[in-house]
Amino acid sequence: MYRRRALIIGIAGQDGSLLAELLLAEGYDVFGVVRQPVSGRFDNLTAIRDRVELLQADVLSELSLVDVITSCRPHEVYNLASPSFVPMSWRQPVLTAEFAAVGCTALLEAIRRVDTEIRFYQASSSEIFGEPREVPQTEVTPLAPVTPYGVAKAYAHFITLSYRRRYGLHASSGILYNHESSRRPLDFVTRKISRAAAAISLGLEHEVALGDLDSRRDWGYAGDYVRAMWLMLQRDAPADYVIATGESNSVRDLVELAFGYVDLDWTQHVRTDETLVRGKAELHHLVGDARKAREELGWSPTVDFEELVHMLVDADLERLRSQLEPAVNVLEP
Repeated sequence: MYRRRALIIGIAGQDGSLLAELLLAEGYDVFGVVRQPVSGRFDNLTAIRDRVELLQADVLSELSLVDVITSCRPHEVYNLASPSFVPMSWRQPVLTAEFAAVGCTALLEAIRRVDTEIRFYQASSSEIFGEPREVPQTEVTPLAPVTPYGVAKAYAHFITLSYRRRYGLHASSGILYNHESSRRPLDFVTRKISRAAAAISLGLEHEVALGDLDSRRDWGYAGDYVRAMWLMLQRDAPADYVIATGESNSVRDLVELAFGYVDLDWTQHVRTDETLVRGKAELHHLVGDARKAREELGWSPTVDFEELVHMLVDADLERLRSQLEPAVNVLEP
């Protein structure tokens, strides 16, 4: 039976691992590029490690990527490799530019050299809108990035469009708004809050320090968003799509839902730390209009904001309880 092959650049991250699971369920042979030795530990891939083939490559090297693409001959390539924690881009702007902008260009050039029939997905971001001129944002909203991450993603967005026009590549960009899961690192505010609520409810901690509680985002579930990535590459013609819920929620809303879910009064456990407030670097009014994705891809989110927060807290409760069990067993006679 004919099986499609997919190559995921950045397979070990949140989106990469969720996408790999989706593609396997769709009957694909899945290959993934990692920077570390393939023998390393990749926690997000534990459940599917024996069903995917990992390849080590330098995502900044066109020749390295040519070798990878030549070896696995994918029908689809998903570029998810770039730093995803936006505040870090201010501390490492050069590294961010290299991976998000140069890396995308190297990959597009490698595809052009090996096989122009390969379908390409570029992970774009709502950060390319920065301080938007309109709310909500659509695929034609002018780009106005303000963070190093947003600027680098804007370059990748434009170069993808350039290769689509110049070489006729089936290259699409998904302009994804914030999307979360239990696979996010604790640096992200969603996981920081969900873990704190879980830990405090279990008596392991007492408080959590947060920045601006009034900061707002359009938050969705990562599992829904990787499905949108796949749907884009099933279309006959390439295009760019905003993927979002269309709803704006504040960090305060997130805190209230997370702590309320475990019957805690968040005001007794949350303190504001001014050093965590981004100030002028904080973005506002980023809300996406996913009408085009709904109409052309048949895509819509299946998990709402409250369900998402509850999912995150449940996952952290399970994780923390599993860590406590060995200690409890040791004390038992």
